[in-house]
Amino acid sequence: MEIRARQKERIIVLDLLGRIDANSANLVEVVGQCLRDGYGDILCNFEEIEVIDYVGISAIVLAYKETANHKGRMKFANIPAHLKGLFSITGLDRVIDIYATEDLAINSFKEDKIIEDIKKIQLRRRFKRLHLDIKIEIKDKYDKNASCLKEELLNLSAQGGYIYGCDRFKLGDMIVLKMKLPPKGEELQLDAKVVWLSDKQIQPQIHPGMGVEFYDITNQMQQKLLEFIERNLSLASSED
Repeated sequence: MEIRARQKERIIVLDLLGRIDANSANLVEVVGQCLRDGYGDILCNFEEIEVIDYVGISAIVLAYKETANHKGRMKFANIPAHLKGLFSITGLDRVIDIYATEDLAINSFKEDKIIEDIKKIQLRRRFKRLHLDIKIEIKDKYDKNASCLKEELLNLSAQGGYIYGCDRFKLGDMIVLKMKLPPKGEELQLDAKVVWLSDKQIQPQIHPGMGVEFYDITNQMQQKLLEFIERNLSLASSED
């Protein structure tokens, strides 16, 4: 098999020509070199491929796995009509993104990048942490006799927070939190899980205490927390 490599908008396009069979180890070698050179997006163009046998399928799978192991992306385009059945039988069409044309495949890489950037922004927003000191009530979700009243919530994110002053719970306990967000005193009730306990020797200044992760939080409630956190972080920045 002959391979011609070219670059298109930071994407490496490999034009494959001839047969993909037992003599196609060069596909894995070329893909490996692309990855080592820093190119993670690879598009294989099958337009000029005549035959693929089952040994050739193995070479394609190895090249795909090599790309995935390096956190890259590999896509296929222009599969000839007489080879589409082979991709279906082997299940490759369910694992690898296949496009009718090169342009569609190139655009899909761009769309992936946009979605990836949005997810990164959302992830950063969710994990922004606000330092604060507000009173919070805690009750065991299942044992109504276990509770901590008026403890201190020292930091808050849209994922969870750290509560100081309570030592009645253990790791894995499911609890219910009640708090009032300043300045309007809007009351929130959240289910949470204890995921971390302070160590008296290592963190004496914040012991006893526990880290909690919100459980089954709705999108609406998470958005409300995000807005509260970002608003107060902005206020703190403007006061510095």
